[in-house]
Amino acid sequence: MRRYTLIGLMLIVSALLVVTSPVSADETKWLAVGMLRDWFSSAGCEVEVGRTHEVADQLDGLQWPALFQDQDIKAYKALWIGCKNYNDPIVNKTYEYKVVHCGPRSESLLEESEWMPNYFKLFALEAHPDVVVDGTPAAVLDNWDEIDIIDTEIPSDRLLVTTVNTAIGVTETRKSYAYSQQHHDNYIIHEYTFKNTGIIDINGRKVEQTLNDVMFFYMFRWAVSKEGSVYGLNFLPQSQCWGKNTVNDTMWVADTNGAEKYLGLFAWQGLHSEAGYDNIGGADKRESGDGHLTAAQYVGVVVLHADKSAQDKSNDKSQPSTTKYMDPDIPITHNNSQFNADLMRDEYAAMTAGHPLLTHAEEVEKAKMAADLYATSKMAGGGFMSTAGFGPYTLAPGDSIRIVMAEGVNGLNRKLCYEIGRKWKKEETPYVLPTGATTADKNEFKNQWVYTGRDSLSKMMQRAIANFKNGYKVPMPPPAPSSFTVAGGGDRIKLSWANNAESAPGFAGYKIFRAIHTPDTTFDELFACGAGTANPTIVNSYDDLTAVRGFDYYYYIVSFDDGSTNNGTTNPGGPLHSGIFYAKSNNPTNLKRMPGSTLDEIRIVPNPFNIRAVDLQYGYSAPDRIAFLNIPGVCTIKIYTERGDLVKTIEHTNYTGDEYWNSITSSQQVVVSGLYIAVFETPEGERAIRKFVVIR
Repeated sequence: MRRYTLIGLMLIVSALLVVTSPVSADETKWLAVGMLRDWFSSAGCEVEVGRTHEVADQLDGLQWPALFQDQDIKAYKALWIGCKNYNDPIVNKTYEYKVVHCGPRSESLLEESEWMPNYFKLFALEAHPDVVVDGTPAAVLDNWDEIDIIDTEIPSDRLLVTTVNTAIGVTETRKSYAYSQQHHDNYIIHEYTFKNTGIIDINGRKVEQTLNDVMFFYMFRWAVSKEGSVYGLNFLPQSQCWGKNTVNDTMWVADTNGAEKYLGLFAWQGLHSEAGYDNIGGADKRESGDGHLTAAQYVGVVVLHADKSAQDKSNDKSQPSTTKYMDPDIPITHNNSQFNADLMRDEYAAMTAGHPLLTHAEEVEKAKMAADLYATSKMAGGGFMSTAGFGPYTLAPGDSIRIVMAEGVNGLNRKLCYEIGRKWKKEETPYVLPTGATTADKNEFKNQWVYTGRDSLSKMMQRAIANFKNGYKVPMPPPAPSSFTVAGGGDRIKLSWANNAESAPGFAGYKIFRAIHTPDTTFDELFACGAGTANPTIVNSYDDLTAVRGFDYYYYIVSFDDGSTNNGTTNPGGPLHSGIFYAKSNNPTNLKRMPGSTLDEIRIVPNPFNIRAVDLQYGYSAPDRIAFLNIPGVCTIKIYTERGDLVKTIEHTNYTGDEYWNSITSSQQVVVSGLYIAVFETPEGERAIRKFVVIR
């Protein structure tokens, strides 16, 4: 891993504008240090199913809150560059309208001849910590953080730099800034620079030409969210997966001083005609569901800056010049070609369509007034997407335009999603609204809480504005411990960590959080030490004596400060803590039992196993778990039906006294009700037989 200073980084980026050695096509990287996690393409924008090319990943990216599974909201983010009266040297022809494409569909991304990646590197302020669980590397960021260069002078935790040459002679440079600090970890700032370098092909051929009426056109196709859709829990209508019921809107967001306003484009989940119930927030309505809200997020972008011209770098408040919402399935969104004159004419018309008289949300509200509650999902076959078109600009050779946007997600926290959804499903009154008033209508109760997400998103955008005005710099918390070790023992789980954070300005202490059975759940504070805690003495180890045998545990540790580093210019005051994904375990640990001394000690728990008593057994996060306890350190466990059919063979080889089974047979079927026989056999030929009952 290479190391550079920020000055070195600036020299690298400057050189990239003339370097033409392409990077590997189809390369992707993640920004994953914050609660917002997203993938990025070396092409400079993210086309539909562009990461895996699998339809099942149509909703892929913009995951928030990233602590939980299937929080994806993005179907794609496309980018077109167009101009008028372009003399195309590739085919020796003048086009009245010329457009080059990065998406929206994957078939429209030609990385060898139209939108050609040139540089793709991830910079980190510091490397992610070493996390080890029971002797095995287990850092969450091991799976996401492909750092190329450590640079201790970059202003953010992560900086992804991408450059792309295009067949129209414009080179795109995108710098994406991501943060782990708790007030800024749900958005990413993208700074785009578009320069007329004249490079038109993968070999670096340069043609000098002034580009007239240049437009930069972004398409944001959002769908909130994957969790409840066919790709997740599969109870929301399939068409929800591609955003058929997505409501798109705009709003003006004031900076912290109230002096300036910035345009935001955003979306949320609206009503769906095929849902069969009020699906605002995507409550889990399944008979077996707990009611929790799977789609309470609000997603959007806020425009932070757009040059007035190549000569005037001040912010143009009239940009973007186009914000018309668009049907993502019309002809111009498929099979785009830089040589199809008719299609490019229609594309350029969409890029310069201006602003609608009514936003999509206003059109939906208008339809509701006409008693069509489900207008959102009826207005277009695949819903609508938000667009932002910047221009027109004139770019002489060497001229450039800079555009900056922040993209993020906010809304109800996960705890409230469960609490409100449970009350909605079980009809637990009183229904207390966010204002403190009450209602007898459970849907009004649910929806009013979901709608608070708009204000949350606005606050997120406001913090991004302040961050941008501050030069992408936010107050930084102490670093996370550079190492974190978790080890399961016989009567405790031992945690230990490095002391590197203790020399940071304002350092005050550590906090440890724990989840049970799965990392995809709420973590609770387990231990804290330092200023303001019940344990004021700083320590670098802790024994979790509250762990219970048979349960899996996940941990993360953060360091926190005394609040003195928080200047309040970009976020609320108070202590700051290191990002939760830095020193977080990705593998479970549990209490380890010594092997049983005799076969007579073997027990099966629970016995009988009753699925209806899940809360009295291993809990909802491991509802099918059956434990074999006090077994030999090495043995074979064979499970038979009452009539002697072998349903599962387990090789126990970890020299402990415990083994766990998820009630799944060798043919991947859940075992049915009945009497089962477990045969335990050691390598020495000793054998024991136990019977257990399953009730489903």
